[in-house]
Amino acid sequence: MFEKFTKDARAVVNGAVAQADRTGSATVGEPELLLALLDRTDSPAAAALGALGLRARRDSVADALAAARRRGGISTADAQALAGLGIDVEEILARVEREHGVGALAASGPANGRKGTRRRFAPEAKSVLERSLRIALGRGDRHIGDQHLLLALAARPGPAATVLADHGVAYGDVERAVGETAGAS
Repeated sequence: MFEKFTKDARAVVNGAVAQADRTGSATVGEPELLLALLDRTDSPAAAALGALGLRARRDSVADALAAARRRGGISTADAQALAGLGIDVEEILARVEREHGVGALAASGPANGRKGTRRRFAPEAKSVLERSLRIALGRGDRHIGDQHLLLALAARPGPAATVLADHGVAYGDVERAVGETAGAS
């Protein structure tokens, strides 16, 4: 499948691995893919993210992704719904972290602190890569570009789509921005 990736899409995958290296995550997941997309410049996805106003809010997106990972994937909306039932997710998280250490609920633990350790792709990230192929083919494209990765992240529920939605961006918005920026080039 990787032979169908454009240089921009390959750069995103490599950037996601670098994100995992920086954070010490044992796996590459949706958060790392989204952050790698936000770091791109002069690519179809970069143009779409700029049009959506997300490039300017990268720090806010990064903070929201880190918070979701720390909560073990529980979204802000889920935490609010649980609060309505009298369950304080932050209190539970604090108790777990007091007992087991900061980040104990994170989906993937640290990579033993070793630089250069080969990062595995989490099932969610593999699903995004597969979905990007289906999206590219569905749009009549012969290659998978970084815009297809962005669309794949926004297409299905997961940490990236949740954070995008929390920032006012739904799949339809991403699709529209990708189409408009492609037409502008």
